[in-house]
Amino acid sequence: MTSQLRPIALAAALGLFATTASAGACDPGKPGADLTADDAQAVYDCFSDEMKAGYDSGAKRWIPADFVSDYRDWTLASAHPAAPGFHGGRFLTTWVNEAGADEYLEYASPRGPMPAGTRIAKESFSVNDEGKVAAGPLFLMEKVEEGTSPETDDWYYMMVSPGGAPVAVNVVTACSACHQGSFGASDGMGYPVPSARITN
Repeated sequence: MTSQLRPIALAAALGLFATTASAGACDPGKPGADLTADDAQAVYDCFSDEMKAGYDSGAKRWIPADFVSDYRDWTLASAHPAAPGFHGGRFLTTWVNEAGADEYLEYASPRGPMPAGTRIAKESFSVNDEGKVAAGPLFLMEKVEEGTSPETDDWYYMMVSPGGAPVAVNVVTACSACHQGSFGASDGMGYPVPSARITN
């Protein structure tokens, strides 16, 4: 695996890779800013299978295939999807693998480095001002052995489009700079908003 990926504009990466849910069947009919936790969960329940099928389709190239295929077997860290204001304002649902789940669910800040082998997956969707829902990218993080990627504090960042294609981004400027600048005290992890956290 490599942390050196072809750079593209982050705005393009976040804005152009979206697919609308089938025939508007999952549209909540109100802007995303007006959604309650129950509304957001209803949207997710409506098209989560379609969203997962999209992420799973096609070759993953530099992204380990099992990272994408298996994340829903990990520990769910979100009680419901929530929009924390990052990742283009999308609603996020977070999953953490066994290597890091117990420590992640402490939601500690400040905290030391997460265990090497920790993997985090964040599914995403957006709801526009007209109440139309669209699947967003699958955001992925993996903690690697200390010293492997010092420029990203030993995190690998990856992204899969709603259609399943891996998305090439400059992980230093597009991912690590934001994560370390905003969440450096929690080893670069942006936890779910407090109301959406599942605890041990």
